[in-house]
Amino acid sequence: MVFTYEKSGVNINNGNKLIKKLKKKLPILGDFGGLFKMFNSKYNLVGSTDGVGTKLKIAFLLNKHDTVGIDLVAMNVNDLICLGAKPLFFLDYYACSKLNINQAEKVVEGIIEGCKLSGSQLIGGETAEMPGFYKNGEYDLVGFSVGMVKKGKEIDGTKIKPGDVIIGLTSSGPHSNGYSLIRNIFSDIELKEYSQQLLMPTKIYVKEVLMAIIKFNTRKANIVGIAHITGGSFYNKIPRILPNHVRAVIKKNSWEIPKIFKIIQKKGNVSDDEIYRTFNMGIGMVLIVRNNVAFQINRFLSGSKIIGYIKSGKRGIEFI
Repeated sequence: MVFTYEKSGVNINNGNKLIKKLKKKLPILGDFGGLFKMFNSKYNLVGSTDGVGTKLKIAFLLNKHDTVGIDLVAMNVNDLICLGAKPLFFLDYYACSKLNINQAEKVVEGIIEGCKLSGSQLIGGETAEMPGFYKNGEYDLVGFSVGMVKKGKEIDGTKIKPGDVIIGLTSSGPHSNGYSLIRNIFSDIELKEYSQQLLMPTKIYVKEVLMAIIKFNTRKANIVGIAHITGGSFYNKIPRILPNHVRAVIKKNSWEIPKIFKIIQKKGNVSDDEIYRTFNMGIGMVLIVRNNVAFQINRFLSGSKIIGYIKSGKRGIEFI
């Protein structure tokens, strides 16, 4: 049997269609974070909102709730830094049928840890009990993050040009995407077997990327594009930041694919196109940088790999 994300209930194309429609009505909508222009200030604000998704179902299955809060923060702050913004503060929304204090405390402890890892502050949130809306013992999580970036220093992809180099930052696993497909492929017994890999928290890239921006973009823009590889993965996320006249070329064999993705692909008979459209495949964030400093930036960033380049052509992505 061939498994796909769409057959698992997630239609990425519909999500993209909705975004296109909304952008016609709200042109200021951002790609990874929304930019709010401040008057009488040297800085602009950047906002982001996201959740953890059905990765929570595995946390429920294993009764392990201490890491999904890190995922929640990561999914938001990793979007902020795609514009070069430093995260400032974070708020959470925790919704359940009936509040389990011990369970909720574990979740919030993870959120606090995620905020520490990203250098931001948890300043509040909302807890909602909605009997009959959620299953007993289950909950949903949403996060809201705000950061700031100096005016004129925003990284928006408009300066990307042919010859630029693509650097990939390694992921800690599937992060928080593709879990509807994972749960469709694996039985509960298998989910427990691979739980260590599947519940590994999303890596937070904030501090290392901000340090690279400070080092390499202070005098001249050498890091010209950043993409957080989440839902829609390579095919959806990288083209978001590309100008119309360039294409991204990704070299498949330029990094080692973590074993968990190979297991998912084999067990689910998932095609190459589908798996690179659904999962990060071991690359959680992509930086597009100038050729003349690519090797310096690659050495500066821990666990990074040069995985491709930019060429002329119709906006999009291709693998070689």
